[in-house]
Amino acid sequence: MQSQSKSRAPQPTFELTEKQAELVGAATSSARHILAYGGSRSGKTFGFCFCIANRGLMAPGSRHLIARHHNIDVRQSIMLDTWPKMMRMAFPGVPYEVNKSDQYIVMPNGAEIWFGGLDDKERVDKILGKEFATAYVNEASQVAYETITTLRTRLSQACLKADGRPLALKAYYDLNPVGRGHWTYKEFVEGVRPENGMPIEAGSRAFVVLNPTDNPYLPAEYLAELDGLPDKQRQRFRDGKYLSEVPGALWSSSDRIADDGQNMPGIDSLRRGAPPALKRVVIGVDPSGSDGTGGDCQGIVVVGLGNDGHGYVLADRSCRLSPDGWARMVARAAEEFGADRVVAERNYGGAMVEAVLRSAARKLPVRMVTASRGKVLRAEPIAALYEQGKVHHVGTFSELEEQMTMTTTTGYRGSGSPDRLDALVWALTETMAVKQPYNLAALIGEGDCL
Repeated sequence: MQSQSKSRAPQPTFELTEKQAELVGAATSSARHILAYGGSRSGKTFGFCFCIANRGLMAPGSRHLIARHHNIDVRQSIMLDTWPKMMRMAFPGVPYEVNKSDQYIVMPNGAEIWFGGLDDKERVDKILGKEFATAYVNEASQVAYETITTLRTRLSQACLKADGRPLALKAYYDLNPVGRGHWTYKEFVEGVRPENGMPIEAGSRAFVVLNPTDNPYLPAEYLAELDGLPDKQRQRFRDGKYLSEVPGALWSSSDRIADDGQNMPGIDSLRRGAPPALKRVVIGVDPSGSDGTGGDCQGIVVVGLGNDGHGYVLADRSCRLSPDGWARMVARAAEEFGADRVVAERNYGGAMVEAVLRSAARKLPVRMVTASRGKVLRAEPIAALYEQGKVHHVGTFSELEEQMTMTTTTGYRGSGSPDRLDALVWALTETMAVKQPYNLAALIGEGDCL
């Protein structure tokens, strides 16, 4: 281990910014989960590192985690940069030891601060094998909600402060805000559980907004650069506002201009009041492992092929029911819209899916498909159809459209599973005869109809 001590030049008197003081106030409140969101270089990371150092120094032998999506980022940006800067400024007389290979710091009282990347399986396994009194997720916009819920199970170390009182468990999160479908917006701003929309217990969450203009130590030139950003980037990195859409999304609600200058129609401009005469109707089904009492929804989306060769999204009948319940939902939709095909994903048990659909409607034509490639790869050809103006929504499907606009070239940025989107992709792939980036025909099971 390397020892870090106070053998440095004298430091100026340390003082938190007004907004960082507000962050510390939220972090020491009765809320267990605290979010700091806002523009770039506003002092969020420094503020939370300051809180963790204080907690470590208060509780001998306590353990604390600072995590990011990529391990190289948490190592370079925080462990080797923000953390030592914060310690030099706020705790210049406190020595500590650094284990660079295992990425943790030991404070004088034995408290440990661990640094980990959530994309590194070996390091994640090492992290999840420990209990922590504090978990801090930096740049939470990059971290999936499922990872967050797993990480929260390790927020369980019972430890005492030096005065004998228990140290409260705390989870901190920060980010430059993204789309309003992100789990942080759901939990902290709307106050609902991302997985089911149910209200979160009062007082368990708190948030603070910090923006660059709140940081008096930033040079004027930097703020001027932020002023010159394109509108959406300016909203995110200067104004710290959650956006109606996520940067890099495959779909957009409104029209946008591509990098090559071509106009790309948004979902709103492609919306129609009614479809033309339809040549066929397909229902896409994305089953889930839920028994109806919790978990993800079952995606059920109805799509028609118009006599103009365009696709028309007719209904979103997604639900959270038992296998028998969602199968009846599919059967009713098939009867209502005169569906001539149901395309269902077999990844959650192909035999079970076929069986429940057979029990609901014996003559229902079903095609089973296997998701052998990632969601983004399957979705991109469908997004291209929208860009070409060949798919229209008949009415508004808010939850489906939110999942669409939260899906980016690097993955899904919303909460839970994009079940409705998956169902849409399966239905449109079949309806529009889209060539997917794998041989779909080779993955179709025997027995085309039930």
